[in-house]
Amino acid sequence: MFGPTDAPGPSFTEVLRRVGLDPFAGISSDRPPPFEIRHATTIVALRYAGGVVMAGDRRATAGSSIAHRSMEKVHPADRHSGVAIAGAAGTAMEMVKLFQLQLEHYEKVEGSPLSLEGKANQLSQMVRSNLGMAMQGFAVVPLFAGFDVRRGVGRIYSYDVTGGRYEETDFHADGSGGRDARTTVKLGWRPDLSRSEAVELAVRALWQAADEDSATGGPDAVRGIYPTVATITGSGFEHVEQAEVAERFATVVAATEPMSPAEASTP
Repeated sequence: MFGPTDAPGPSFTEVLRRVGLDPFAGISSDRPPPFEIRHATTIVALRYAGGVVMAGDRRATAGSSIAHRSMEKVHPADRHSGVAIAGAAGTAMEMVKLFQLQLEHYEKVEGSPLSLEGKANQLSQMVRSNLGMAMQGFAVVPLFAGFDVRRGVGRIYSYDVTGGRYEETDFHADGSGGRDARTTVKLGWRPDLSRSEAVELAVRALWQAADEDSATGGPDAVRGIYPTVATITGSGFEHVEQAEVAERFATVVAATEPMSPAEASTP
C-alpha cells in the first residue's frame, strides 16, 4: 500500500489517516449533540510495593439517569500496562481499542515493545487528537499506569482534554468522584503498602466517592456487581477476582458502620 519512501512507520493511527479512515475526525456541527451522552465516572490508580493497582466503578450515566450498571472502565493496554477511562463512554471505548492496536502494531513493526513513557506519549497524542470532539461534549480523560520493567517500579500518568500528560508520584483519581477518591487515598497511602492493602485502599476510595457523588456506582450486592480492580506488576496485568473485591468491600463497610447507642455509651 505504501512505497519505501512514504511508509507511515510504526504508527497505526497514521496508517488509518493515509487510507482516509481518521479515527479522530471532529464533529462538524457547532451545536451540542441532540442526545444524552453516556459518561464513565470515577477511576483510581495507586502505587504499592509490587507495582500499581487500578480501579474503576461500574456505573455509566446519561444526564441524571443511570445508563449502564456494569461498564468496564479498567482495561489492559498491553502485558505491562493498563488504561482506565472517564468521560464520554463510547468515544473512550474506541480510544482504548485503538490504543491497544497501536501498541501491538508498534511491537510487530519494530520488533520490541514501546517503553512505558512512549506508551504514555502515544495515549497523549490520541487524547489531543480528540480535542475537536471534546469541544462538542465527547471529552475523554484516561488514566494510564504500568510497570516499568527497565526501572522495576510502577508508574502512573494522568491527562487533560488537551492531551497534557502528567506523571503522578504515587496515586491519582479522576472522573466526577475523583476529588473524594483522591482524598481517601491521600489519607491512607504509604510507600510500603502490600497488595491486599492497596486493593482495599482503592475500593475504599471508590466507596467514599460513591457516597458523595451520585454518578459513581458503589458495590451492588443484589446484582453481584462490584468495581473493577486490577494489578500491574513485573508479572503483567491481572484482574482481581470479583470474590476478593467483594470481600474487601465487606471489610470497608464493616469498618464504616456507625455504632449502636448501646455501643456508644459503653465506657
